[in-house]
Amino acid sequence: MLSTIAAAALPILVVTLALGGVAKLATVGRETSPGALARLGPAVLMPERFARSAMIACALVEFVLATGLLVVDHPVARWLPGVFFALATYVLWDLRRRRPDAGCGCFGDVSDAPVGLRSIGRAAALTAMAALVGADGVTGLPHVTVETAPWIGGGLALLLACSPEIDGVVSRLRRRVPCEQRPMPPGRALSRLRGSAEWRAHAGALLADEPSDMWRELCWRFFVFPARGDAEVVFAVDLGGRRPAVRAVVVGADGRIAGSGDHGDASLRESTPVSA
Repeated sequence: MLSTIAAAALPILVVTLALGGVAKLATVGRETSPGALARLGPAVLMPERFARSAMIACALVEFVLATGLLVVDHPVARWLPGVFFALATYVLWDLRRRRPDAGCGCFGDVSDAPVGLRSIGRAAALTAMAALVGADGVTGLPHVTVETAPWIGGGLALLLACSPEIDGVVSRLRRRVPCEQRPMPPGRALSRLRGSAEWRAHAGALLADEPSDMWRELCWRFFVFPARGDAEVVFAVDLGGRRPAVRAVVVGADGRIAGSGDHGDASLRESTPVSA
């Protein structure tokens, strides 16, 4: 039976690796705001200038692993995917602990939701599948048979159940709820803010990493941060769309909008965040 399960796991691993690589390269090639890739996956743990290279390198590794499973009849080629997914499981767990606002980036910018137990569970399931393939020694072009078909279906169902990306697909297929009624966790809106040009423009003047106040009004989530010069920077994050607007204004101690100075133009300036 283990041989049958391993034979069923092989095509699942190959397709998952190929899709992950294609999605990452598509994300890199897509025109996005500067810093978009730095909000996805382990790239958030390294300098922003290396995020693009890290995404490309990960995609190439996935292509090499998928090709190795198909054409290389050697134990190393069969065990490397297990090492890759085991490392991915640990990285996602550590990422959830250290940067709960970041997306896993498993399938590029489609995987921009904060890392949760579902993403970690998917990586763990893929690790188990890869371990079965390595232990059984199965390799080459997969053949779907009567014995393997139910296991392939069950494996795919398990991965889909552990894929938070499905929630986004389902929500798009449903009738769209007006943005003022659409739920949006404050943490995700804060993640959008920290990936925007407005945040980078004002970050040097902020005195705290966490907001001193926050509230929601219809389609906007507002965050207040204390700033130098006895002032506050108020950010407004649009909750609609994948790349919504972010606006910022500097408010002085007297409650009036500050003029041009160290903080720049006091008018509300619109920008596009790097990830949604």
